[in-house]
Amino acid sequence: MIRFRVLIAAVLTCIAFSALAEEAIVLGLNQSEVSISTNFNGSEIIIFGAVKREEPIPEGPELEVVVTVSGPSAPVTVRRKEKTFGIWVNTAAVEVDRAPSFYAVATSGPLQDVLSRTEDLRYKVSVPRAIRSVGAPMDIKDSAAFSDALIRIRSDANQYQLDEAGVSVDEQTLFRATVQLPASLIEGDYNTRIFLTRGGSVVAQYGTLIDVRKVGLERWLYNLSRENALLYGLMSLAIAIAAGWGASAIFSALRR
Repeated sequence: MIRFRVLIAAVLTCIAFSALAEEAIVLGLNQSEVSISTNFNGSEIIIFGAVKREEPIPEGPELEVVVTVSGPSAPVTVRRKEKTFGIWVNTAAVEVDRAPSFYAVATSGPLQDVLSRTEDLRYKVSVPRAIRSVGAPMDIKDSAAFSDALIRIRSDANQYQLDEAGVSVDEQTLFRATVQLPASLIEGDYNTRIFLTRGGSVVAQYGTLIDVRKVGLERWLYNLSRENALLYGLMSLAIAIAAGWGASAIFSALRR
């Protein structure tokens, strides 16, 4: 009897996964690699694809698409400043355990309509869910305010983005999204996820990586700073001295 129940459970599980697999994602990118050079001022990633089906389009809610692009994550210390005796000083600090250096969300409609809060919690799609902040010092009562401040600061710098009309969907089959990458990108693998949703529930998902790397002089300077810090520091000092001497010589010549 127990084996029979296990068999039934396994069959139901297979049916459930088959239902989720009725719609699959076929994806394309205009570029899978981004090169950061000395004159890099940002880039544009075009994400396009199609929905592969074995059966006609299901009846019910229309298909929606959510796209996320996430840069490398790292801990971040967020500090609060207050004015004391006319001077701005740090009064409190909270370390966010993990925050992506870049995070963009593009959807085919309002995020709260195309993705339920339960699914957002499960897949960590929205910007607040992408940030992990477990604990804070006992004397800080409003730790959430520090995460909100981090989101606000990085949103103003275009490092965190939410475009609720950034994905166009044609006939519930073809979709296209554009994500603007700022000039302040750091090296690493940028995780790109695509979700198909119906009625706020995820019915299919797909993931790929975009490789972001420094090239040319930028690459050489980056490697030098990591592999030979002393030489890098001496070279930086020499350049600063030469630049200062050159500026002084030019101003002296102009005065004459």
